[in-house]
Amino acid sequence: MAQALGLVLILAAHAAAAQDFQLDGNAIQGGMMIGNAPGAVSARVDGIVSQVSADGLFVIGFPTKAPPRAILEVRFADGRTETQVLEIAQRNYAVERIDGLPAAQVTPPQEVLDRIARENAAIGAVRALDTPVPWFAGGFRWPATGRISGVYGSRRILNGLARQPHYGVDVAAPAGTPVVAPAPGTIAMAEADLYYTGGTVMIDHGLGVTSVLSHLSAILVTVGDHVSPGDVVGLVGATGRVTGAHLDWRVNWFTVRLDPKLLVPPMP
Repeated sequence: MAQALGLVLILAAHAAAAQDFQLDGNAIQGGMMIGNAPGAVSARVDGIVSQVSADGLFVIGFPTKAPPRAILEVRFADGRTETQVLEIAQRNYAVERIDGLPAAQVTPPQEVLDRIARENAAIGAVRALDTPVPWFAGGFRWPATGRISGVYGSRRILNGLARQPHYGVDVAAPAGTPVVAPAPGTIAMAEADLYYTGGTVMIDHGLGVTSVLSHLSAILVTVGDHVSPGDVVGLVGATGRVTGAHLDWRVNWFTVRLDPKLLVPPMP
């Protein structure tokens, strides 16, 4: 994982334990860490539980507004529980103002809100998946290349009204540009017309880690397909609620929204 290399926390077991475990990744708001804990059965941070794969891997992540400290608890098959306090780096986020939008895009009518609720429930069901295979462990790549036009955590001010922060990274690219799988996984959603995100593909990368690739003009995969990094899954478009052609890439660990830019090398 880019920017994660060189940051390795060795969590010491208590004196009676024979095993240590390691964490590689970003202890920062929006960061993801991969744990290696042979013999562990689960890991918990701030109430969210990660199962441990057969080869001892687990995931933890930190939300946009994670406090300066998080408590990690790792439970082992022999009944031991190891606890570590993690220091979480804090961030300052940009403010993004977009004016001149149609009023219905800023405050949708009730029938649209009902549609959004149904679509969010389907997206939430995918994000709840806990497939016990860590397909993501080999790392991530950019799903498309181009100018970064939107960043994680930026506060959105739409027509002067504060809205939710942006939880992904936007890549501006011409319509029709191929969008590829950023990491291995299984296609868990392939929808051509969601209200906010338009053409949308969701990839289950395992252990609660999912990608969302949004605003696609074409979808070239179906639910159940297994993809490898670099496999084309769709084409850049301007579908859904957008102001121009781009790809919006988001990564979650269950309900925790992660910063995709922390998972990849610098944009080529």
